[in-house]
Amino acid sequence: MPGASLDELNAFARRRSPASHDAYSESALGRTVQEYLAHRPPPLAELSLEFGGRPVWSVFDALGDDSAPFDRGKIFLAAPPPDGSAWDWLVPFRSIELNADGSADITPLGSAPARRAIGRFALRELYVPRSRVEEEAGDPVAAARGRIDRLLTLPEVAELVRTTGIVPLSTTLLVYRSDDRLRYDLDLVSGHLLRDRRAGRLALSRRVRRPPRLAYALDSLVARGELSPITARALEVLSETHGISPLELGQVLGGVRELAASALDALAARGLATLDRRTGIYRPRFDPVLPLVPAPRDDALPPLPNPQLRTSVLELIAAADARATCPLCGDALPPNWKGIVCARCDAEVQGSAGAGPA
Repeated sequence: MPGASLDELNAFARRRSPASHDAYSESALGRTVQEYLAHRPPPLAELSLEFGGRPVWSVFDALGDDSAPFDRGKIFLAAPPPDGSAWDWLVPFRSIELNADGSADITPLGSAPARRAIGRFALRELYVPRSRVEEEAGDPVAAARGRIDRLLTLPEVAELVRTTGIVPLSTTLLVYRSDDRLRYDLDLVSGHLLRDRRAGRLALSRRVRRPPRLAYALDSLVARGELSPITARALEVLSETHGISPLELGQVLGGVRELAASALDALAARGLATLDRRTGIYRPRFDPVLPLVPAPRDDALPPLPNPQLRTSVLELIAAADARATCPLCGDALPPNWKGIVCARCDAEVQGSAGAGPA
């Protein structure tokens, strides 16, 4: 899929936000695009897209055409790299089909069949057209156009972009399978699937896969927009490890150690991380996130004669789901596990107790 030039992005913004995208806004869009291109990860493979069963030559042409369907879509790689180091931190795929009901079918490389999953998008790298008058007046209506507080389905992305006039530069596709969550960054400016920021900077052996419900809660927290971009990226990296140092995180984020330490301190202030002062390692905490873990849908449960009993069942299932992960590191506990924390954390606790004064 060909990329979009700055002229094409300006034309899209003028078409969707004619009252806001003046010469001042054009200059701001140019600076935003330059900053985005300077900090994005390197490309992995060129994207090909279909929306509503139609091949898409330009994402922005399709978004600018209100008659173009976005009820379903397909993302595929015409020439994906073979399974190997090129996919470092990413699960290889050939295509991902997004269905009208919000589900997704991801087809891996090779001959394995497609797997059913849930597909959602997170929009964070974007530009909100604002004229000089709106900027100087601090127009709250113009500022509100860029506020996105949740994960979106494909039709919701199209509706949001068309109604607000925002210019998306990239989007993150989140795929929730029954046992894990996959994350793919799609660069809409160049038309590429991007490498993971951790590739070549953090060993893959450090990865900790979280249960999909916990990952969904973390993604929903990030989608609220309450965290700064650097803090949100720090949370995404930290949550998939047992712990990370500011130096390691600085290498992943492509910045200095002090910037990474500031982001980790911000997570600790929100209760999402703890600092081991003996080692300088920050570890993830999920206590503030567990209330965000979605409970089972009411209509998914069998009919019960007593409404109060139905509520009790929901509470028990939610509690069991919370107990299925270690409260310290968030790892999935093995079946029939009797302990409160996982074996690794229990060993650390016992070791810390044994190292104290006699």
